Amino acid sequence: MTGDEIMDLIGMCLVLAGALLCLTASIGLLRWRDVPTRLHAATKPQVLGLMLICLAIGFALHAWVVIAFLAAIIIVQLATAPLAAHIVGRTAYRNGKLEHEDLYVDQLAQAQREGRGPDQG
Repeated sequence: MTGDEIMDLIGMCLVLAGALLCLTASIGLLRWRDVPTRLHAATKPQVLGLMLICLAIGFALHAWVVIAFLAAIIIVQLATAPLAAHIVGRTAYRNGKLEHEDLYVDQLAQAQREGRGPDQG
């Protein structure tokens, strides 16, 4: 096997692993019942799956321009997915869409009982 064939094989394995992670994320979004577990499915395996697919594209195309573009995509995804999940989770909490008995620690309720704002520690 030549070096290009090995890189293509690695790329195919990474695409398969990334696709499986994205598939499990979508199944988790459909199967799980509450907001925190759905947010877990929407962020963690999906972001890792996208990273693996971008890495596979980098292996397959062998171009620095493509790798630099894919690195920017990964950085934006890593910056926005947790932030979006946090905002969705906080909105669900404030709208009463969470099952409070399932929460182990409820720091926002503790802060509200003590008269502190949610962002004051």
